[in-house]
Amino acid sequence: MLDGVGAQATDATIQILDTTFTVGGLVRAGVILIVAIAIGVGLSLLIRRRARRQDGAHTATWYTLARLTAYTVVGVGVLLAFTALGVPLDRFALIAGAIGVGLGFGLQSLFANFISGIVLLLDKSLKIGDFVELESGVTGRVRDIKMRATTIATNDNLDILVPNSEFVDGRVVNWTHRDVVRRLHVPFGVAYGTDKNIVKEAALSAASEVPFTLALDGPRRPQVWLTEFGDSSLNFELVIWLTADATKKPGAVTAAYNWALHTALQTHGIEIPFPQRDVHVNSVLGLSGEAARTALRLADAGSASTSGAEPPPRPAARNDAIDEVSDDARLVVDEQPDDEVASG
Repeated sequence: MLDGVGAQATDATIQILDTTFTVGGLVRAGVILIVAIAIGVGLSLLIRRRARRQDGAHTATWYTLARLTAYTVVGVGVLLAFTALGVPLDRFALIAGAIGVGLGFGLQSLFANFISGIVLLLDKSLKIGDFVELESGVTGRVRDIKMRATTIATNDNLDILVPNSEFVDGRVVNWTHRDVVRRLHVPFGVAYGTDKNIVKEAALSAASEVPFTLALDGPRRPQVWLTEFGDSSLNFELVIWLTADATKKPGAVTAAYNWALHTALQTHGIEIPFPQRDVHVNSVLGLSGEAARTALRLADAGSASTSGAEPPPRPAARNDAIDEVSDDARLVVDEQPDDEVASG
């Protein structure tokens, strides 16, 4: 009797979109989907576990393989679930048409981001761990590429979710795509009349004090360029090739070189200019010459500014920007993306 009741329950029918489904078919389809998702997640975990024991240089390849394997297994599971439901082939066309209408009205962006994510995984123009700069101004390290969005971890430890289509349609600067070594331009200015040879000596000494300088000689040695004759200053650039760790911290690295430059310029007695104008007063209140300056009380101010003794030099403080990059390089661990297949 119980067998008869069970058979009647599984043979019960439900009608959806003019198609009749049995309860047993729906149960089988659900089981197939659950099994497919479980297998996809399991294979993804196995691949990533194997990747941890391999060379770190191929982490992005293993990540791509794990993602595509999970997507493929789930896709096959969906097809098998439709087969278990007994959906005829002509109904597949109807379902495809319904999906097309959905894409046109609200799912177009989601579908575009999903396809863009697959393109990014296969194209390898963007990999886990790359340091990128988007057209919108977002900069950071690629932490994860999911179905809908890519996670960018900034240097301030903020996770920014960027739609995958932005990487395909927009302009993306990948700082570590081909080579992790990059060149940095640090602008600075000195007062007119300063010997440019002394400026070069000071700037090169500053470059040697910062540990992110790749080499002090050879084709990638630091250079000092005179770039412009400004309104109030001679403008130079300290051009440095950076180490791999420093490439991913452009803000902190620039601050480190600015700190070292300021110290070196002070050590060499080089004046850092500021915008100024000379005002020549011929007469004021009918007075001229010394009488006019006295009336404006400029003489006392000028003598006070020139007669004051300079305070004794203070001990050199630490360059905190160097610590920022060095500490970050020591604390970085191999972060593994989430193991969810359909998340994102």
